[in-house]
Amino acid sequence: MDRIWLKSYVKGVPAEINPDLYHSVTEILEESCQTYANQTAFYNMGVTITYKQFDAYARDVAAYLQQELHLKPGDRVAMMMPNLLQYPVAMFGILRAGLTVVNVNPLYTAAEVAHQVTDAGAETIIVLSNFARTVQKALADTPLKNVIVTDIGDLFPRPKAFIINFVLKNIKKKIPEWNIPHSIPFRTVLTAGKKLPFNRVSVNSQDIAFLQYTGGTTGISKGAMLTHRNMVANLLQAEAWFQPMFRKGQEIIITALPLYHIYSLTVTLLLAKLGALAVLITNPRDFNEIIAGMKKFDFTILTGVNTLFNSLLKQPEFLKLNFKNVVLTLGGGMAVQSAVAERWQKATGKPILEAYGLTETSPCATINPTDLKAYNGTVGLPVSSTLAAILDDDGNEVPINNPGELGIKGPQVMRGYWQNPVETKKVFSKDGWLLTGDIATMDENGYVRIVERKKDMILVSGFNVYPNEIEDVLVTMPGIREAAVIGVVDENSGEVPKAFIVRDDSSITVEEVKKFLHEKLTAYKVPKHIKFCDDLPKSNVGKV
Repeated sequence: MDRIWLKSYVKGVPAEINPDLYHSVTEILEESCQTYANQTAFYNMGVTITYKQFDAYARDVAAYLQQELHLKPGDRVAMMMPNLLQYPVAMFGILRAGLTVVNVNPLYTAAEVAHQVTDAGAETIIVLSNFARTVQKALADTPLKNVIVTDIGDLFPRPKAFIINFVLKNIKKKIPEWNIPHSIPFRTVLTAGKKLPFNRVSVNSQDIAFLQYTGGTTGISKGAMLTHRNMVANLLQAEAWFQPMFRKGQEIIITALPLYHIYSLTVTLLLAKLGALAVLITNPRDFNEIIAGMKKFDFTILTGVNTLFNSLLKQPEFLKLNFKNVVLTLGGGMAVQSAVAERWQKATGKPILEAYGLTETSPCATINPTDLKAYNGTVGLPVSSTLAAILDDDGNEVPINNPGELGIKGPQVMRGYWQNPVETKKVFSKDGWLLTGDIATMDENGYVRIVERKKDMILVSGFNVYPNEIEDVLVTMPGIREAAVIGVVDENSGEVPKAFIVRDDSSITVEEVKKFLHEKLTAYKVPKHIKFCDDLPKSNVGKV
């Protein structure tokens, strides 16, 4: 096919990258730890660790998983925590032992955790104590044998670690009571692992690095198998794209988006490859923490979603910051609204570069060029070694500027869905295109513009929400006969779910419905708007 987008590339960005330059993500991280050993790798809540410390901690985690828990290459290990120093340490340790990382949203309910952990076949989970009660509730319905529990201050120096953990548990009451027999403290993992031998593992580029769960239009959660080669390819694609602006060993990124989300995870891995400092924000809703990090480190990179950008612009202290050293503001995860982009550029003097991708593409597929002067309403150009096509319902390419389904090919495209050949077959065309489910256009210069989603998926602050999942829960509530859920525009979240409900019991209130849903679903899945109806419109076969 004619790669018309290549003519729009910034000078120096290659048409192709070599996805086999490294055998694994582990090899990339080990290289960084050697090259930037004495530089600061991560910061969180006033504490920093260097690349040398990062390397040592990860080695100890890997040794413990190998020697004490007897995990074998290919075994899945779940991680359930927000942005803490423990996250990159545990992730690197898991990969180093030849294991697969299964990211679990810490806001999930027990039922959601049980489904994901069971589907992944994970027998080990590393969880922050704040969420240990959820794991306890899910335990009986999972194959979990090993539960490693970490406290927020576990990598902090004493006495700070003791003080923070004590205050959170006993004064602020932020840690619900939990009781998991034979649970393993994360500190024990580190201290015991330090004394244990670590056996280096030969990792194949086709081995699964991350089993990253995403949803489907049916609401059934599926694990995208992201191999080491997929992830290496996407890191090298992003590095090639941003090489005109990034300086090795000098960048400082504010990481407010959760690392368990593929967008934030891949960007953080890229910056680790470049020897950057990642300022980890534990609570992305704490704008004081975000702004304090920006002030303390004079940041150069910020990744975010439209919701975050919009909220920061409403903070007076944010508007007082000096943005002269900022080289990149990258928007992804959900559509950046033009009004927000314009206000951002006016406030900071820097444009938001919008990118596009999916969990299934590790995630990056298209990015706007680094010499972009202002927001252009597109998601940019296909990155190096990536093909993009706009397809009709028969899988044929449509003419320039005509809408169709966006298809992607490239070394960053997942191997398929974990133990789910049926769903894997559905998402790939007969010609091998990954079908994104997004309706898009491509102009004569190769710029891709997303028009709308073909699927019924609702995107809430970058997280996928599926109407069928919410509807299935709603109709289990006594007194509800039928329910339909759609996405509606929201100023803060981009979209939010709205539920239309037919009641058998007219005394049911909106508050009661929301309370019921909060017990069954993660908060962002709970409809913000609820409307009671006499009936729902249906087709002649009874489909809503």
